[in-house]
Amino acid sequence: MTGLISAQDRELLLRLLRTPTVNPLERSGEPSDIARAQRFYAESARESGLRVVHHAAAPSSALDAPGVPRTVREAAADENFLAGQPNLVLRLGPQLPRESTVMFNVHLDTVAGLEPVCFDGERFTGRGSIDAKGPAVALLAGIREAARTEPAIGRDLGVLVQAVAGEEGGAMGSFGTRPLVDAGFLGRLNVFCEPTGMRYLTRSTASATALLSVDGAGAIDDRPDAGHNATVLLGFLAQHLAKELDPQERPGRLCVAGLHTGELHNRVYGSGGLLLNLSYESSDEGAAAERDLENSLHRGLSEFTRTFGGTREFARTAAEAASIIELRWLKRGLPALRGGHSWTDELLERAGVPAWPAEEPAFTCDAIWMAERPGTGTVVLGPGSLETNNAHAEGEYAELAQLQDFAATVAALLKSAAGTAAERPLRTEAPAQRTERHPATDAGKGTAR
Repeated sequence: MTGLISAQDRELLLRLLRTPTVNPLERSGEPSDIARAQRFYAESARESGLRVVHHAAAPSSALDAPGVPRTVREAAADENFLAGQPNLVLRLGPQLPRESTVMFNVHLDTVAGLEPVCFDGERFTGRGSIDAKGPAVALLAGIREAARTEPAIGRDLGVLVQAVAGEEGGAMGSFGTRPLVDAGFLGRLNVFCEPTGMRYLTRSTASATALLSVDGAGAIDDRPDAGHNATVLLGFLAQHLAKELDPQERPGRLCVAGLHTGELHNRVYGSGGLLLNLSYESSDEGAAAERDLENSLHRGLSEFTRTFGGTREFARTAAEAASIIELRWLKRGLPALRGGHSWTDELLERAGVPAWPAEEPAFTCDAIWMAERPGTGTVVLGPGSLETNNAHAEGEYAELAQLQDFAATVAALLKSAAGTAAERPLRTEAPAQRTERHPATDAGKGTAR
């Protein structure tokens, strides 16, 4: 088998795929042993000259920062939560100044839904194969090849690898990538390994998550009019919000997500919840999307009252709808990464990496925490596609050829960075776009609720 992915790399990937690392925020009850997976990863990386410089959980103080999702704060009430989700940082070469360092970020936690693990000689299947254990292994192969063929790498150009927890489950990097970046584990170029079809992306959306919760009185099916029907109310609002908030006029996306009230047929459920996710490409867009949801909710409640006020079974729900429903923001005020620098474009072009089309929407990942980091450039880059490789879905897979391609691209990128560093120092001009403030730190704004 030709290519940079060795037999040992293939064994490492199978070992990682067989080690469950489901993010506990997925609330699946499935096991997670991410610390053990990180140890496997570090052991293999050592053969490529990378050494461990950090392997620990984020401090509890990290959760006091603005923008930490409510779900994370609540989960962290269990003292074992953070302790069970450590982060790993590897370094190749001596500790060099930021302008002489390239950082790669890859997450080893996964979504729920463990998948059968196998390799048929051409394709790896299993949870995390493309998102992102497969890219993590290919990354090591690429670094190994770059260091083997270019002596400046690991000597004049340092390499950092963040192998983090806390990317999935709505954690948004709050106890993974963010505290590592805040601690200074970053470079002049920062590469977030996510499936992009081997095109480099210089943008990353953020998202706000809203929970509409109903807390009313239930009733027996023989007297449905006596209770509040959360199913009818939330079902109505789900359709109303889907129609009104369909983002025709903004770049972000609307996800009308889970709706739950109950599972039995012989009762009226008086409580339940509806989740919505609003992605956005800028702080202004995010704030506008939040306002639109709040205003649309008010209109929806008024319409619900008009529609069902004269009915026999739902009159009480219609009359008291506004008093039994609450809008809670599980996360909001997160930064979005916008645009790049000319020097990052030049560097990626020298490495033969095509750009993500400007008209194609970006997606959300931990790269948001590189927003407003002076003297840095950030790209999202990786093999495969979130959609076609079934990330987060049944049958997730990564083709060996895709991983080979990514390993070769990592090697080329590092050689390009080493050549750029040798030719001239890093230029740190600001992005062409206007730099925006982090909305959660603006005066009058609170932390995520």
